[in-house]
Amino acid sequence: MQVLRAVVGTGSVTAAAARLGYTPSAVSQQIAALEKEAGTELLERVGRGVRPTAAGVLLTEHADAIARRVAEAETALADLLAGRTGRLSVRYFATAGAALVAPAVARLRALHPGVQVELRLADTRDPLPDVREGRADLALVVGRPQTAGQDGVRLLRLLDDPYLAVLPKGHPLAARRSVDLAELAGEPWVGSEWPGPCLDAQLAACEAAGFRPRFVVDSEDYATAQGFVAAGLGVTLIPRLGLGGRHPEVAVRRLRSPEPARTISVALRATAPPQPALASFVEALREAAQTGAGAAG
Repeated sequence: MQVLRAVVGTGSVTAAAARLGYTPSAVSQQIAALEKEAGTELLERVGRGVRPTAAGVLLTEHADAIARRVAEAETALADLLAGRTGRLSVRYFATAGAALVAPAVARLRALHPGVQVELRLADTRDPLPDVREGRADLALVVGRPQTAGQDGVRLLRLLDDPYLAVLPKGHPLAARRSVDLAELAGEPWVGSEWPGPCLDAQLAACEAAGFRPRFVVDSEDYATAQGFVAAGLGVTLIPRLGLGGRHPEVAVRRLRSPEPARTISVALRATAPPQPALASFVEALREAAQTGAGAAG
């Protein structure tokens, strides 16, 4: 149909052949094949040139529309491949939102203003299946699942987020700048984590220090845990990124020997094709992690 469009546009087979880079014979064969398929004549001779029949006009109009759509598709594809347009679906957990995701989204909008970012909180379930099955382009996760690299997902480490000791303001250890983890062995503990990799990081550090914490309250929420500590019910550990708002009646101290930490990583689909916007977002997350770590230090 694009050959017919060229013939109608130039008014002759010879001129159309020159425009398309074909021989006049090849153009005539293409028109003959199209007429056979259409079941009617598409061109009629007028002097030394040709003009379209009613059927030829109809098909030429459709050919024009197809050419415009193809050009639009090519432009849209070029924009997508260059990162000027597109969509990123991101899964994240709450304490990573303000410190990591928010500045990364702002950076992405500056670099790729035409890319839409869908943000979805994934606190209550494992986001790795969404990444593996293509429902999400990226997820922020805690820990290093052993099956991730073998199950279609690759992990890029962003940072280690250290846990801090949160004590009642009048606690004897609150007068110190840092606390050995083993010094909290005999204390009642307030739980601050859901069962999972964050709690596992706490328990592994306590085990390395030679004890298992005795939990007297399960809060599974950082703000609520601080409230219980402020009331004198026990001590707790909260990661640095989770201490956005500190209760006025608690003291926060660094831990040592060992220093518990949770590893925060970016999960990506192992087979995902390169995407400029996705690469920019990952780099923006790295910059946010470095900025946060530097500010914390």
